[in-house]
Amino acid sequence: MPLLQFDTTRSLSAEERTGLAERVTALYAEEMETTTGHVAVTIRERDPSAMHLGREVEGPLLFLDAEIRRGRPFERKRAFALETMAYAGDALEIPDENMKVVFTEHEGEAMMGVDRVGGEWDGEA
Repeated sequence: MPLLQFDTTRSLSAEERTGLAERVTALYAEEMETTTGHVAVTIRERDPSAMHLGREVEGPLLFLDAEIRRGRPFERKRAFALETMAYAGDALEIPDENMKVVFTEHEGEAMMGVDRVGGEWDGEA
């Protein structure tokens, strides 16, 4: 039951926000071997003075805080991060140097909705 939280200094249209949410939901499901129905996405636009990255270059910033269930192998997380940044770079014109992905892993039972509580990841969808 992941929560994918984006912060960006780029002003996004409704279509761009929807496109980002739909694309990362699909990428997450593919790379993490799960379904899309429980993937939550937030997109917050920030004033440029509210975000900083030491290596940044001219252009907007985009950070992803991916709150996920523990247990996914490094290779899956890395593939998801790279695909997400490739999409953001192309679709939203975010420079590579200005993107960052951070994973925070939780026990399955720490992730819940009204209708379910997450379990431990066993490598199956």
